[in-house]
Amino acid sequence: MKLIDVLKMDYIKIPLHSEQKEDAIRELITVLEGQDIFNDSKATFHSVIEREKIMSTGVGREVAIPHCKIKDCQKFAIALGITHKGIDFNSIDGKPVKIIFLLVGPEDNPGMHIRLLSRISRLIAKEELREKLLLTSKPVDAYALLKEEEEKYFEIVS
Repeated sequence: MKLIDVLKMDYIKIPLHSEQKEDAIRELITVLEGQDIFNDSKATFHSVIEREKIMSTGVGREVAIPHCKIKDCQKFAIALGITHKGIDFNSIDGKPVKIIFLLVGPEDNPGMHIRLLSRISRLIAKEELREKLLLTSKPVDAYALLKEEEEKYFEIVS
């Protein structure tokens, strides 16, 4: 499995319209609605927010990776949102977030959940990729950048 197997082009929103953390998370959950991923978007939102209460998923470098594992989730999915305004995510470096990867997945596969988080972290650690993503204005361009970058890595095994 590759990251782009769970991050479909249709799951990318540029630009995000939200200016607050909770609104941005809700906006990305909306992107995933109706895709046979989860049954209850309110419960999914609640799960992500509960995870945020444990520790912010603002990982620094203008990136956040909110995530959750939910009972009624049929498969892993990642939504990507990019904004140029910047959103306060209580990031570890104190900077506002402009790139948000929302990961949702089933409760019964924590290993894959961790591997997907790791893959996202590895990809966005590259400054050049982050800069290119912030210059994109179309989902197709962001998807192509991620696909090209991920071709350098092995597949994630479940």
